[in-house]
Amino acid sequence: MTDPAFPVHESHVSIAPMEPLSPEEIARYQRHILLPEIGGAGQRKLKAARVLVIGAGGLGAPVLQYLAAAGVGTIGIADDDRVSLSNLQRQVIHDSGTIGELKTESAAFAIARLNPHVKVIRFEERFSVESARRHLSGFDLLIDGSDNFDTRYTAADAAEAARIPLVTGAVGRFDGSVTVMKPYETAPDGTLNPTYRDLFPEKPPVGLIPVCAETGVIGALTGVIGTLMAMEAIKLVTGTGEPLVGRLLLYDAMSARFDTIRYRRRRPKQNQAS
Repeated sequence: MTDPAFPVHESHVSIAPMEPLSPEEIARYQRHILLPEIGGAGQRKLKAARVLVIGAGGLGAPVLQYLAAAGVGTIGIADDDRVSLSNLQRQVIHDSGTIGELKTESAAFAIARLNPHVKVIRFEERFSVESARRHLSGFDLLIDGSDNFDTRYTAADAAEAARIPLVTGAVGRFDGSVTVMKPYETAPDGTLNPTYRDLFPEKPPVGLIPVCAETGVIGALTGVIGTLMAMEAIKLVTGTGEPLVGRLLLYDAMSARFDTIRYRRRRPKQNQAS
């Protein structure tokens, strides 16, 4: 029986007409189909879904693997980087044999081995203001696994303009976070859902927050956060559960602790004094 606290709804994203599952797909996704909250209908939604993932690195690696394993029918990958030896400590979709290859190529090959039913669209360039509209064309959902604030703000603006959900995550040395953005829709209280700028009003000055190449990052942490991001995407596509809209999920690996912070749409500045 479905848990009444987490009812099954229509998809949180716009899904193309769904095709039936083949006998091989039914066998492959049997454990999903057995779940009343997913079932055959939810699995068909996953098959019809088109998800764009920014980055095939530490966060993108588990996101791509679990989306492919889950049966997301079309996965886009936007990344202009190549696999290096230092990536392999955390970017588990790549391996020693793909060092020097484009990450999009290495990831596409790994996805094909994992699930031949998944179509991969490669964008071998950085997701940017100039490329955002072209990259997002035809996709139902955006997942941002980038490692810099410029791309995060660009992704948030692009997803809002395209009116598609955004799943975004970040990691530090031993901590990480995940949230979901749907600022074009209203919350249950009638107010608009918050934007990325409601959570992070301004980009931090360049150099204020060091990157993992300077401070290090524990490899398994990216697996934890990336897997949570994939879970949010699956919930959005299937309409199952409560996505992290207006909630920032925080994970501290050192204390093995999860916390959640709620955030809201900010009032316009002219109204804040009242």
